Amino acid sequence: MTPTRRIHELGQRLWLDNITRDLLDRGTLAGYIAGTAVTGLTSNPSIFDAAIAGGGAYASAIASLAARGLRGEDLFMELALDDLRRAADLFAPLHADSDGREGWVSMEVSPLLCEDAEGTVAAARDIHARAARPNLFVKIPGTRAGCRAIEEVTVLGIPVNVTLLFSADHYLDAAGAWMRGLERRLEAGLPPRVESVASVFISRWDVAADPLLPAELRLKLGIAVAGDAYARFRSLYAEPRWQRLAAAGARPQRVLWASTGTKDPSAPDTLYVDALVAPDTVNTVPEKTLLAVHDHGRPREPMPEDGRAAREVLAAVREAGVDLDALAARLQDEGARAFVRSWEQLLGRIAAHTPSR
Repeated sequence: MTPTRRIHELGQRLWLDNITRDLLDRGTLAGYIAGTAVTGLTSNPSIFDAAIAGGGAYASAIASLAARGLRGEDLFMELALDDLRRAADLFAPLHADSDGREGWVSMEVSPLLCEDAEGTVAAARDIHARAARPNLFVKIPGTRAGCRAIEEVTVLGIPVNVTLLFSADHYLDAAGAWMRGLERRLEAGLPPRVESVASVFISRWDVAADPLLPAELRLKLGIAVAGDAYARFRSLYAEPRWQRLAAAGARPQRVLWASTGTKDPSAPDTLYVDALVAPDTVNTVPEKTLLAVHDHGRPREPMPEDGRAAREVLAAVREAGVDLDALAARLQDEGARAFVRSWEQLLGRIAAHTPSR
């Protein structure tokens, strides 16, 4: 059994954190679905920027959309959604066979809306309508404004991938917003089954904290943050509040491990996949990491549900002088600003490739 199939058998799903037109045109994504147990896909502005910069696959499409009068964000949205519709169609059989649990792709709202709840809701509605695919998540950041939008978007029945979460507290804020949306649907006589995932970022913790930590704690913080979030996830879905929603047909918002490519060259390239296997979770991985895991991954036994070992590491990190709450806030802010920079660079690149009128 391959390592990727072993992870699947242990109850975790692997998604590809990448999309390019070449992946679609050459049948590579279809091959990953068939051969590496990939059951979904995520995207972000950085991924699309790299895809457009990486070759000429998009030149004719940009020219065609420009000829229709599209420019800037409108052109990019249609360009990206064209790729994601094709990816969604590849995953459609899996989506149907799993009663809508698997086979998802994700499209992000503009990062410029990070602190604009009303604008985020409007953008989510537009993306959902334009995509016209039942297996497309709209990605919304788990900021304060984002959580307000998540509740409203969930009421509308739009599936959400909550992004930019960096701690168990961030996760619980996002899960609370999503559950409030489900409760409002239930009160209105609407079905409370609106799929969602909550993306907790992992490797950036170690990049930020390792220079401040003793050797014995390096490359352990990100995994401990995940262990803490997973324990809170399990606890949340044992509560009576959730049981009422579940009895009406709701399904849990799965935790998704994001930023799981290894950034430290001295660390194993499969570190954050091998260590983070857990039932009812998702791990979205860069293409390079997916291939490494498929080739030589060594998935561990599933993470413990009590979170005790994770909390011990977190306590040791605090004792070493790291303010975890402050660092989580900083990482979320830095992540949001990085997505804005990628967005602006992406739009600049598209403008440079757009023929003048």
